[in-house]
Amino acid sequence: MSTNTQPKYLHPSSPPHITTLVLLSGLSALSMNIFLPSLPNMAEYFDADYGTIQLSVALYLAFNAALQLIVGPLSDRFGRRPVILWGNLIFLAVTLGCLFASTVETFLFFRMAQAVIVTGMVLSRAVVRDMVSDDQAASKIAYVTMGMAIVPMISPAIGGILDSLWGWKANFWMLFIMGALTAWVCWKDLGETHRPKPNASLVRQFTDYPELLKSPRFWGYALTSAFTSGAFFAYLGGAPFVGDKLYHMAPHTLGIFFGAPAIGYLCGNFISGRFSVRVGINRMVTVGALVNMVGVGISLSLFLAGLGSEYVFFGFMTCVGVGNGMVIPNATAGALSVRPHLAGTASGLSGAIMIGGGAALSALSGALLTHETGAFPLLWIMFLTSAAGLASIIMVVRRERTVFASDESNSSEQRLQSR
Repeated sequence: MSTNTQPKYLHPSSPPHITTLVLLSGLSALSMNIFLPSLPNMAEYFDADYGTIQLSVALYLAFNAALQLIVGPLSDRFGRRPVILWGNLIFLAVTLGCLFASTVETFLFFRMAQAVIVTGMVLSRAVVRDMVSDDQAASKIAYVTMGMAIVPMISPAIGGILDSLWGWKANFWMLFIMGALTAWVCWKDLGETHRPKPNASLVRQFTDYPELLKSPRFWGYALTSAFTSGAFFAYLGGAPFVGDKLYHMAPHTLGIFFGAPAIGYLCGNFISGRFSVRVGINRMVTVGALVNMVGVGISLSLFLAGLGSEYVFFGFMTCVGVGNGMVIPNATAGALSVRPHLAGTASGLSGAIMIGGGAALSALSGALLTHETGAFPLLWIMFLTSAAGLASIIMVVRRERTVFASDESNSSEQRLQSR
């Protein structure tokens, strides 16, 4: 439901302030990538190979995807506030587990469990959908994620500096401190925006999934978002190897270069927030998917021509960020508007599809990269998934035109019959 109540900051009886939603989404982004420049040092600390420690990304994304299938229905059943608060508390506990892990297996378990913070990312979008109407949702989500984009833009650089000064554990102490701050702000500011369904069983909430899965429109938006973001998730899995092993970049330098997609993401979200209502969801998604594919395509072409370098590789990743910044808010708003009464479920399901594919691509890119292959496996994966994203939204647009034409034809026939 939409609410017209004006937010009162740090007042739990009113809807949350937008800064609280930014903080929720930002913590999820921070947890995902602040430690990436430290992966080589973490592998040395745990006496593990790079492929094993890189699973800290893939396992996190896989559990992240699984949780999103649960988080949405839970919030539709019990409300957004309690699910978010419990998610934050569990995140604090498992972050301590990461810090005091003595083996790589123990660390990977607690690292996987850190994905519980996805409750903030998923439900911040559902909260937006609760608060505003359909035509404003894409714009509001874009502004929330635009603020979130600042975090991944600077967090790898911060993580690299923290690693250089105090070692990799400093990154996880940073996560613990930010998690505690976020939990406090949510407790004080996050008013409930969704009317829970106390008489509906949790099983009944999960039976709502077929209603979404039978919708071609939902699938179109979800797959477009999944394929387009797939290029970014593949980047998360492979870029640390490219920077450290192929170009021998120091952790703090890699952290700075690593933030290139986030700069583009910030720009893409600004474009979405400014023009989505005026231009329309489908056009914004189409242009974003095209920018994503073209950027990776140019980078791949330069590498094939023998002109590859760290500047070419990381520089053109900015285009990936721009494309994702235009696609994800608009495709998410489209998926959530298919069945407004299932906004939480739709947010979780579409997010699970996106993150689940990202987990697979992240693991695949990490497994395929070697000194002999160079950056080519990663670039090809990113290019093909970008192309699939563009193809998905084109199919959605064509289908909508066909349905619209059919509806017009039926209406004309009905008018003739009525005459």
